[in-house]
This record gives sequence, structure tokens and C-alpha cells, in this order.
Amino acid sequence: MVKLEIKADNKDIESVKKLVETAINSEIKNLQRSLTKTEKILEEFEVKYKTTSELFLTNYTAEDLQGGDEEYIQWFGEIKIKEKLISSLQKLQNIEYVS
Repeated sequence: MVKLEIKADNKDIESVKKLVETAINSEIKNLQRSLTKTEKILEEFEVKYKTTSELFLTNYTAEDLQGGDEEYIQWFGEIKIKEKLISSLQKLQNIEYVS
């Protein structure tokens, strides 16, 4: 867990704390929207090829896909994007605010 401590020389610390929390919560919502979009794209690939993304990573090559290299790169890229989004979400959601 990450502890985020905000210090200020004036009495405005609570409004600054709220501002930081609001900004982080906004970013969490943006990441969640992006994750939903990425998961939808991955689901489309999984339905089309009747396999999971995990099996795709270990068992498929570009030659196995109708779209060849372009489709392979897109599917692979969406998997990596999903991993990064989840990692970022977890980090932000685990922030503890301390005064």
C-alpha cells in the first residue's frame, strides 16, 4: 500500500487533499472506462477465434489469424494494454490518504 501524505503551510490543506483525491478518483474512472473498452475488444477476438487471450499468447502465430500480422499485433497489444491498465488501477486504488 502507498501512503500519500499532503502537507501545507496554510489552513487550506483539506481543500488540497480533496482536490488530489478527486483527481486520482477521476483517473481511476478513466482507467476503468479504458479497461472496459479493452476487454470488449479482447472478447471480440476470443469469440472470433473461440479461444482465450491466454491461449492466444501461447499457441497462436500471425499465420493462424485471418488478419495476419495486423490482427496478431492488435490482439497482443490489447492484452498488454489490459495488463498495464490493471496495474495502474491497482496502484491508484490502494493509495491511503493520511493527514
